[in-house]
Amino acid sequence: MAALFHYKATSAAGEVSEGDMEARDESAVVARLQDLGLIPIQVAPGRVVEERSSGGLFSRRRISQNQVGALTAELATLLRAGLPLDRALEILIGLSDNPYMQGLMTRVRDDVRGGAALSKALEAHPAVFSRFYIGMIRAGEAGGALGTVLARISEFMERSKELKETVKSALIYPTILVLASVTSVMLLLIFVVPQFSQMFEQSGKALPLATRIVIAAGDWLRKYWWALPLIILLVWRYFSWQMGNAASKARWDGRFLRLPLVGDLLTKIEVARFARTLGTLLANGIPLLAALGVVKDTVGNSVIADGLAAAREQLQAGQGLSKPLMAQKVFPPLAVHMVGVGEETGRLDEMLTRVADVYDREVALAVKRMLALLEPVMILGLGLIIGGIIISILLAILKVNSLVG
Repeated sequence: MAALFHYKATSAAGEVSEGDMEARDESAVVARLQDLGLIPIQVAPGRVVEERSSGGLFSRRRISQNQVGALTAELATLLRAGLPLDRALEILIGLSDNPYMQGLMTRVRDDVRGGAALSKALEAHPAVFSRFYIGMIRAGEAGGALGTVLARISEFMERSKELKETVKSALIYPTILVLASVTSVMLLLIFVVPQFSQMFEQSGKALPLATRIVIAAGDWLRKYWWALPLIILLVWRYFSWQMGNAASKARWDGRFLRLPLVGDLLTKIEVARFARTLGTLLANGIPLLAALGVVKDTVGNSVIADGLAAAREQLQAGQGLSKPLMAQKVFPPLAVHMVGVGEETGRLDEMLTRVADVYDREVALAVKRMLALLEPVMILGLGLIIGGIIISILLAILKVNSLVG
């Protein structure tokens, strides 16, 4: 069954064209464009115009890593098709619908035309291009395989994005459940409980302790509801300040790693990120010592980053990688063992990629297990809270009617 695809392509002379094409799948569109003598740059289902407009008002105000990933894939396609670097950059400037990206790429193109290497031109924009990205580009330039390296960077970014999306998608349902729970409890306390509290006051009888607590909570929420967002904002600001301080962040990161279920999940995420980044760097000819220096900055947890820094120091002293990693006691034994096997066989980059694949799957399984446990616990907790409120009201009603006590 044919579907509609929107494409962007360029000719060998660098002329950009775009349009819609019906085909079985994306590969069929690519094949047809190549038969026409065109170089495919983008092929996507439906109309790209619609996708652009769905990004919202704020989607163009900054350069996201998704946009960097798309740029990388497109640049790799153009270079591997034989276009000169400056011409490829010129085409990408015309293709971008983000004015910030257009401005950045214009500066990069001008630097390249002025004689600078691509890595040097990108180095002037550290907020957009990471040390890992620039290091890979530099390795590609040294080996004369810039297009191939860009394709590997694109693949790396896509796998990293998939890992993040796995975690984000898993958090959607628990977040909705928490919001629904908080909203339900607040509605009960603010609107339902006061209806009964007036009746209880008129009776003049002493109320059970549970009822008095529920009524007091409802009164507080009705009077000081505005304090809740303020408290949340203050807590968020305090936590942001704590995470902005290196010593405080290290303490919090250590606590996160010790949390049941969550700590194990965070460790697996960081190990997958570390292994894929290091494996990609080594596969492109970057020395292990320099690669570890780059990887240390890509790891989000400071405890694990400090462990990598210590391992790098021991590596400088002449030791291998697996023993220093084992000595830090923050890396799973399986990952360290696989690294050791890679060192022994002389295929460390391949083994690190396997480690990343293993822990990507482990992350997906760990998220499923955690959700399988959290969902019933959260539902039970909501039921207990609402049930407790209802029971406290019923006890007071019985008390007022002198059926108990």
